[in-house]
Parts: sequence; structure tokens; C-alpha cells
Amino acid sequence: MNEYILEIWLVSCIVMIGIVIVVVTLQLKYILNKLSKDPNAPAEKSSWWSNFTGLKPMEKEKDIMMNHSHDGIYELDNPTPPWFMYLFYSTILFGIIYGFYYHVYQDGNIQITEYKTDMAVAEKARDVYMKKFANSINENNVSLSKGAKELTEGSQIYLTNCVACHGDKGQGGVGPNLTDKFWIHGGGIKDLFKTITHGVPEKGMIAWNKTLNPLQIQRVASYILTFQGTKPPMAKEPQGIEIP
Repeated sequence: MNEYILEIWLVSCIVMIGIVIVVVTLQLKYILNKLSKDPNAPAEKSSWWSNFTGLKPMEKEKDIMMNHSHDGIYELDNPTPPWFMYLFYSTILFGIIYGFYYHVYQDGNIQITEYKTDMAVAEKARDVYMKKFANSINENNVSLSKGAKELTEGSQIYLTNCVACHGDKGQGGVGPNLTDKFWIHGGGIKDLFKTITHGVPEKGMIAWNKTLNPLQIQRVASYILTFQGTKPPMAKEPQGIEIP
């Protein structure tokens, strides 16, 4: 919130400075034009094109000729063409409107807003896809996940749901040791997926299919298999059948 207020304050200062520059520039231009005109000279009529381009006819160039020359070439004291000044003022006006619209009132779709919108849409599409994909995994077609991202997600699920019974390193506790080669209900990815999905109610392990989707079960099962052979301290004694 403080960053948002600071941004509004900075943009407001820039806008005010821009307005002051435009006003001062126009005022100076008006004063210089008045000072450069001879009050006794008769008023001259010029076409709109001459006023727009700021060009002087050839016969009047002597009036704006400067007092120095280079190899016989004289320099004319031509002011900045009005069309260029109009373009310059329009860019300042555009900048003021742009600043208010996109940064002060936050109505514009600036890059960061567009990025966040696209990311939200992509995340929603990903969730829909992952939900559809997750429900297609079962104990017959499940495979071992080996990617770092998948195993990281599996570790987070394990730390949230499994540590209380199996220990933070898989050393066992209320539940069996997950680091040795002895398994009660099978030690393959399909066996683990089935055990986690349906649970072992008679031994106090709940069925996790009511809490985790099949994709999450696949990833936590894959993470559990990374404990194999780690030999953590205070590991529980082997239980079940040895599976090489």
C-alpha cells in the first residue's frame, strides 16, 4: 500500500512539473514574440500555411539574418517551426493523460497488470488441466516421478501429512520405517500408491484419497521412495518382508 501511495505521489509530481513546463514555455514564447515585433511596424497578413510552418519569404530573410557569416554564408535566426512546437506540446499533453490514466487512477492495462492477468488465466487453465490429468492416475498406471519440481511438491505433502507417524526423515515412529528394504504392503510405486490411497484402517492409517488427489499421492509416494538406503539415526526396526 505504501508503494502504491509513493507511486501516485511521484506520478502526480511529474504531471505537475509537465504542466508547469508547458505553461512557462507558452508564456515565454508569447513574451518573446511581443518583444521581437516593432510596435511601429504595420501589421502584416500571412497565410495559415506560413503561420503553421514558420517559413519566411525570400525577400524577408534579410530581417532575420544574423551579423556573422562563414565563407560568405549567412545564418538565419529562424525560430523553432510552430508545427514542431505543436507536436512537442501534444507529447506533453499525451504524457499527462497517460500518467493519470495508467498510473494515478490505475484504469490502464499496464504491463505488470497485463502480466498478472495473463498469469491468473494461465494458472486457472493449469489447475483445470491438472485436475483432469490427476484424476486419470490410478494404481494400475501410476509411474515414478523423478523431476525436481514433482519431488519438491511430494516433500511438502509428506512434511504436512506424514511426519507425525513416519518421522521427518522416514525413520518411522507410530508408522513403519520407510528407509529400509522391508515393506508390509509392498515397496513399489504402485504398492505405495495403493496403500496411501486406501489407507490401512486396522493399523490406524487413514485413506488419503479423501484429502489428496491422485497426482499428489503419486508425488508423495515418489518422494517416499527417495528415503531408500538413507539410514537416518534412531530408525525403527524393520517390519514386513524384505524387497530387494
